[in-house]
Amino acid sequence: MVDLVDGLKKCGIPENAAEPLAQKMEAYIKEIVLFNSAYNLTNTSDRDELVVRHIFDSLAAWKKISEMAGSTTGITIADIGSGGGLPGIPLAAAFATTGITDVRFELVERMEKRCAFLENCAAILGLKNVTVVNSEAERVDEGAYDLITFRAFRPLDKKMTKTLLRIVKDNGYLCAYKAKAASIKEEMDGITALVPEYEVVPLAVPGLEDSERNLVIIKK
Repeated sequence: MVDLVDGLKKCGIPENAAEPLAQKMEAYIKEIVLFNSAYNLTNTSDRDELVVRHIFDSLAAWKKISEMAGSTTGITIADIGSGGGLPGIPLAAAFATTGITDVRFELVERMEKRCAFLENCAAILGLKNVTVVNSEAERVDEGAYDLITFRAFRPLDKKMTKTLLRIVKDNGYLCAYKAKAASIKEEMDGITALVPEYEVVPLAVPGLEDSERNLVIIKK
């Protein structure tokens, strides 16, 4: 069995927060397994795969995102196309467990039944910093968020990039979880007119040392 506490520490979670966060993530995994077949939340219901490919993968960017969020008080981070709550729920739980209370999360999901799942998870985990928004990204108000993150979402084509840039505030950030750097370059080359500059931050995911994972950061 994959050691959740050890992996969380490797993701940069402080030692005193790793155990309580691990307890929340075990409870979250149980909910995913329980509802996965009905709601099609993730591509696996295996506990260890969920830990490595979804929890650790989501939290590998926690340190970078918390650094970006730390420079501003009272910010709102959106998880667009949240689905089963990844990366939004692990990130929100990490912020709450480490005592960062002035960062709020909005999980934006278009499917009503998945929104019900997300609300249930937020309640079970005691995540008072989470709000679930039943909406498509295209319908979100302009400049609604300080930082937007997304994972296993659509590719960054021109239409989606325009939408995301519209709903993030000026000087805000888009943070996209992506895989290989070569694929990122190909994807970003298609939207150079909209995004002339971006940063690629390598992510070290415990248990996925042989798989390339990156965070693409775009500043508006």
